[in-house]
Amino acid sequence: MRNLLILLLCLVTLPVALLAQPKYSTTNKGAIRNYEAGLNHYNQYQNEKAKDELLRAIEKDPAFIEPHFVIANICVESKDYQCAIDQYRKAVQINAAFFPNAYHLLANIEMNVGMYAEAKDHYEKYLKIPGAKEPFVERSKKRIASCEFALKAVQSPVPFQPENLGNNINSPYDEYFPTLTIEDQTMFFTRNRPEAEGSKRFHEDFYISKRGTDGKWNPSLNAGSQLNTTGNEGVPNLSHDGKLLFFAACHRPDGKGSCDIYYSRLKKEGWTRPINLGSPINTGAWESQPSFASDGRTLYFIRGTITGSGTREQDVYYSVISDEGRWSDPVKLPSHINTEDEEEFVFIHQDNQTLYFSSDGHPGLGGLDIYVSRRQEDGSWGKPENLGYPINTFRDERGLLVAPKGDVAYISSDREGGFGGLDLYKFELHKDVRPLQISYVKGIVSDAITGQLLEAGVEIIDLKSGEAVIRSSSERGTGEFIASLTAGKDYALNVSREGYLFYSEHFSCKNPADLKNAYSLDVKLSKAEAGGKVVLKNVFFDTNLFELKQESYPELNKLVAFLKTNQAINIEISGHTDSTGDKKKNQVLSENRAKAVFDYLQSKGVLPVRMTFAGYGDSKPVAGNDTDEGRALNRRTEFLITKTK
Repeated sequence: MRNLLILLLCLVTLPVALLAQPKYSTTNKGAIRNYEAGLNHYNQYQNEKAKDELLRAIEKDPAFIEPHFVIANICVESKDYQCAIDQYRKAVQINAAFFPNAYHLLANIEMNVGMYAEAKDHYEKYLKIPGAKEPFVERSKKRIASCEFALKAVQSPVPFQPENLGNNINSPYDEYFPTLTIEDQTMFFTRNRPEAEGSKRFHEDFYISKRGTDGKWNPSLNAGSQLNTTGNEGVPNLSHDGKLLFFAACHRPDGKGSCDIYYSRLKKEGWTRPINLGSPINTGAWESQPSFASDGRTLYFIRGTITGSGTREQDVYYSVISDEGRWSDPVKLPSHINTEDEEEFVFIHQDNQTLYFSSDGHPGLGGLDIYVSRRQEDGSWGKPENLGYPINTFRDERGLLVAPKGDVAYISSDREGGFGGLDLYKFELHKDVRPLQISYVKGIVSDAITGQLLEAGVEIIDLKSGEAVIRSSSERGTGEFIASLTAGKDYALNVSREGYLFYSEHFSCKNPADLKNAYSLDVKLSKAEAGGKVVLKNVFFDTNLFELKQESYPELNKLVAFLKTNQAINIEISGHTDSTGDKKKNQVLSENRAKAVFDYLQSKGVLPVRMTFAGYGDSKPVAGNDTDEGRALNRRTEFLITKTK
């Protein structure tokens, strides 16, 4: 734990400092001889002999304070924290002013074993000591806030009943850092095991497990030599469709720093050779723990840099990939997420609205705690919320994976009753910290005439905000695409491929759904040639009006881009109505709606000589007018390619 490491660093220098003193807190020569003998053993890593001599020194003079500090250091090294606490308490009882940082270091140990009330008391006592200095003063104030939070959290525990995933996943070795595909049927994770039978050298590799028909995980298998090398691979993260794998690897020949982020694609023949993401994501610093958002564009990760004081600062960054495949310069999340301490193990849920991460810089229960932050309406991230006790404890909680449905989470733990080392556990995540409920859309893209399955660009837009929430593509060879979307919203879909007319559709994800009930689309693309026609399904008007609604702009911008890319194409824009109402009024309305589209395209730089517009009223129905569904299909705006050269 980081707090404990700070403690150790402070304590390790103590024997040398005490040895350099011109005089001791005792004049008893026998006690001094035992003390110096103890220091000599300690500096030669003979801790038991050192402890015996130091105890003899205390026996000869109970008021001799220095031996207590060195014994405390020995106890910390052997992880006997109660022993260290006892020694510190005895030391401050003798003379609290002898070593001004003693109360602070004592409180650190107490907090790191969950003794929050005692730790708070000793931090407060430290602040009252004359001469208390930074950075211990500021750290003490922060940890007092954490102690106060922890005392309340322990009194109000959240539901938490972890269940071991069993021996098909877990082994006598360490398993950690799981990742799931969107359908929750495939799990990747890291296993740290001996390089060979009986070897003391350990090696990190990826393992894969798939769910059986009974819903349980099948025996895990090594992910194979294409992903696993003679080096260490860790922290895997799958894209929502399971076709991309991001992970961290260290000290590779093509690396830019100590650890870099790599990616691999899943194809019919298997995973491709991993490729270093390169600049600007990877630098001479330490980059790790990637999490790829469901928008298909944004990568969150942790970057560790060395500060001027020589300590490593770890923060959450993100980068966005452009249509041309270039990653943007990484941006560090703001200071209410990233603190002066450590942030680790970032995970963006498939809702793309809920961010989980570990930190020891926010009020918590000690060490690294897990927090959740939610995206606000303006796109910023909200104030982090601690997941609560006993999910978080005085130990380090290193990361959380939340399943797509949001009701189940996964952690790694070395708690009693496991198979050995760190095991993977699942538990029901309490409702206050769950992500938004999601739904799914899936489809197959094909040529409208030949039926050939096509790779094509897929864009899904939130109709209310006009923002693209998914930019992805259908898979080469299968034409398939799948996307997770926040439930309860209306969306527009645009599918495009060079040489084809783009396809548009709109749909509602009003209720949460699983993959079996996903909104399913059969997308047929027509060649961009004379006579080709597209219904602009995401162009909207209010009833009996011809002013374009704001939700229409993303679709019309798509048409603008299509016309600018295909300069030889001319089009006719046409408006159509159903047969309800006065025919003459319908004719005028349809023409005015077509002209509204014409005017918008012209305002965006499309030359008017390439366009005409016409209104056809109800004269060209595509469905019967005797049902609501038929009338809705007849009320449409479309464009027709009139010329291609």
